[in-house]
Amino acid sequence: MQLWKDLLGSDVGLMSLGVIVFMLGMGAFYVRYFLRHVAEDTVRSGGQR
Repeated sequence: MQLWKDLLGSDVGLMSLGVIVFMLGMGAFYVRYFLRHVAEDTVRSGGQR
């Protein structure tokens, strides 16, 4: 319970939570971005070899 108080109740905890959320969002964005571009390149090159 002390963890949640520290995470949500202090400036350092809120900044840590913000960084964690930002990094997870950035990771999801890059996974989607890379998968989309790999699929586009596969189609553009004529499929799998």
